[in-house]
Amino acid sequence: MKVYLVGAGPGDPKLITVRGVECIREADVILYDRLANPKLLQYAKEGTELINVGKLPDRHFPQEEINDLLVEKALAGKIVTRLKGGDPFVFGRGGEEALVLRANNIPFEVVPGITAGIAAPAYAGIPVTQRHIASSFAIVTGHECPNKQQSSIRWDKIATGVDTLAFYLGVKNLPLICEQLITHGRDPVTPVAIIHWGTMPEQLVVEGTLETITEIARAKNVQNPSIILVGEVVKLHGQIDWFQADEQLLSEQEVGE
Repeated sequence: MKVYLVGAGPGDPKLITVRGVECIREADVILYDRLANPKLLQYAKEGTELINVGKLPDRHFPQEEINDLLVEKALAGKIVTRLKGGDPFVFGRGGEEALVLRANNIPFEVVPGITAGIAAPAYAGIPVTQRHIASSFAIVTGHECPNKQQSSIRWDKIATGVDTLAFYLGVKNLPLICEQLITHGRDPVTPVAIIHWGTMPEQLVVEGTLETITEIARAKNVQNPSIILVGEVVKLHGQIDWFQADEQLLSEQEVGE
């Protein structure tokens, strides 16, 4: 028995690691999230049990049940692969699952994945760090646990203490995010980009500033999954945007044919 906690990458199925594919091929059981590209399941061997444990706003699969499934399947002698979007330890609750496995003396391996906070900006032509512009970068949750009595995000520290901020799945809380950053000293005209379905063919990039992005996003009906990127590096999008430029070129070539 063994459990693999595998990062599936940011969306594009080609961005999973070689080790991640090996773990999918080896598995007897795969528990997969909604942000793990379903095309990756084609690597599973015949007869592999596939269990969708993805969390949706209207269909919440409790983390405790996922933990129980991992333990149950592993103790039954199975090789289990827990396939997560992005990286298991970046807002993937992989640390919680690892602790449960250790408590039950179940061997496990953590397979890192490319996290969306870096990959989505890269596909949007936005380097999260850039000499002379941004020397620091922070990843922040865009939706804290609703059971918290108060936020654990140190808005007073990150607002002006970090050059580039990447908020995960924070579209619903976009007004609050912008308000908190401005209240704690970030310039209201700081550039902001929202990258929807980063690395995927349907990728959409919406730009604005801290004081305008909420209305722009609302007008364009931007939804999750999205990365909200805050910082001066957003200005490089128009110059380095290689992915959508390639998509446009391919589209024009197809029309020409």
